[in-house]
Amino acid sequence: MLHMPVITFGETPVSIEDIHALAMGRAQSQVSDDPAFINKISAGADFLSGVLEKTGVLYGITTGYGDSCTRGVPEELVHELPIHLSRFHGVGLGKNLSPEQSRAVVAVRLASLTKGMSGVSMDLMRQLELLLEHDIAPVIPEEGSVGASGDLTPLSYVAAVLIGERDVFYKGERRSTKDVYEELNIKPLVMRPKEALAIMNGTAVMTAMAVFAFQRADYLARLCSRLTTLTSIGLLGNPEHFDEVLFSAKPHPGQAEIAKRVREDLDGGVSEEPLHRLQDRYSVRCAPHVIGVLQDMLPTFRQIIETEINSANDNPIIDVENERVLHGGHFYGGHIGFVMDSLKNLVANLADLVDRQMASLVDVKFNNGLPSNLSGAEGERAPINHGLKALQIGVSAWTAEALKNTMPASVFSRSTECHNQDKVSMGTIAARDCLRVLELTEQAVVGHMLACCQALRLRVRQGDFSFDKLTNEVADFQKSLEADIPFVNEDEPLEDVLKLLLNRISNQHWSLYE
Repeated sequence: MLHMPVITFGETPVSIEDIHALAMGRAQSQVSDDPAFINKISAGADFLSGVLEKTGVLYGITTGYGDSCTRGVPEELVHELPIHLSRFHGVGLGKNLSPEQSRAVVAVRLASLTKGMSGVSMDLMRQLELLLEHDIAPVIPEEGSVGASGDLTPLSYVAAVLIGERDVFYKGERRSTKDVYEELNIKPLVMRPKEALAIMNGTAVMTAMAVFAFQRADYLARLCSRLTTLTSIGLLGNPEHFDEVLFSAKPHPGQAEIAKRVREDLDGGVSEEPLHRLQDRYSVRCAPHVIGVLQDMLPTFRQIIETEINSANDNPIIDVENERVLHGGHFYGGHIGFVMDSLKNLVANLADLVDRQMASLVDVKFNNGLPSNLSGAEGERAPINHGLKALQIGVSAWTAEALKNTMPASVFSRSTECHNQDKVSMGTIAARDCLRVLELTEQAVVGHMLACCQALRLRVRQGDFSFDKLTNEVADFQKSLEADIPFVNEDEPLEDVLKLLLNRISNQHWSLYE
């Protein structure tokens, strides 16, 4: 077995990259065995037990949940309450999270519990560790959370798996948790009174989705920078649009970084012939200003997501040092909801950008001498071939749908649960929307990628420039595209090529601006 890095859950914060690596099976997890850490976790569980013995009253332990907190639970039934919490929330619908996303949910929840303010036992944390160790991914429906009290319904599927109920993905199959546990000789967890609440009453599902969204958006910003380079070359554009002095006059750091990427890509990569236009159209000239907004916001989004990962975000919070049980609302997913609503807006703008760039490349009115729809057919066969005409329509369709989905979810709060949860975050819906916008934008990007590759091939055929004028990085990228993309001479279906390119993006196949 190849050696994989180990992500330790303990006193050290974990990053977006840590969670993503665990989710993708590129790292192993372990719960810290440091005695100080174990004592911190155990102290919270022991303190709760002491309070229960002393007062006999604790929210979610000897009371019902939410608006039912005024209803007392008889002592002899307290041990059953966590099981009921997980079971009555088993109402999720819609598509299921992928196994990778499910692993991220488990990892995010584990990171949160390491704060030692949730009153859980080490046994619970080690049970979560076992799920990651054996690649047991709870089957979690996407729909049913309003994002406060956290992701109750989807996280109930994690709680249920911990006690041996419901289904999991294991070795590529959906199976009952009970059967998998028996096969691996894993004992179901017997939950202590607050532990179901600690698992479910948090933001782990929306935050896990945000991890994937962040990674994909960061890569798209890189990819759209490179495609702007190819578009500029394909249109015989003006490289001065990316001049360093120009961007020092409006010094947004991310915007300047995008301009620097394209500027360095274009070093010697544009025709030395007189410019067709002194000023290229906005989709090329202003590309750093479009991509740059996303680039500038990524550090802020990272900070918010990683703060959420490394926070105690359930309720109540256990203050062992001062011997208090604090009732609050840390399950509220407002920060993640805002990041996801904002990110999908910025990502959809990338779709709009590449759609407009592609429109310029395929249209003889704007493409500075390239054939209509970038068809490679010549002579008498030219009239019956239509090149990328339908692909450009498809890119516009995917772009339009991405733009349509940018309506913020977080403003659609609904009062729920007998008006106890009367203001909620909708963070999980925002995260789902963001992932859909990313999917549509990636589809638009691969369509434009194919157009860029075709445009450069046509420029070479027409003698407008040669590959030896390209920087090594751009030349290598173009050659990589040509290995996957056939030259479009005679019309042919391109669906399989597009799917291959989508897979390349999913695997972050191209190293860009490292």
